[in-house]
Amino acid sequence: MSKKKTFAVPNGVPDRIPVTDTLDLHGFFPEQVAEIVDAFILNALDLKLSKLRIVHGKGKSRLKFEVHRALKKSPHVTAFYDAPPDAGSWGATIVEISSLHPSS
Repeated sequence: MSKKKTFAVPNGVPDRIPVTDTLDLHGFFPEQVAEIVDAFILNALDLKLSKLRIVHGKGKSRLKFEVHRALKKSPHVTAFYDAPPDAGSWGATIVEISSLHPSS
């Protein structure tokens, strides 16, 4: 009979993590981006959000490349572009989504 492991939650970790219209990809690997972006978009649709911001950083733009590749494949993305200067400039991407498939 196996015993279920329990883990103590470290002090300072919230019980819930609020979901917003912003996804910060700092700390993630490029190979993780497509799955994370897809899940973020589906969650945003559930929350009835229509405009999102994905922060990928300015750096060498590998994360940005992977973000844009994932966005091009999503049937829910109607547009995406660099954020305005006060929202991250070219270190973030604004994404417009719709629950309707573009060909509908």
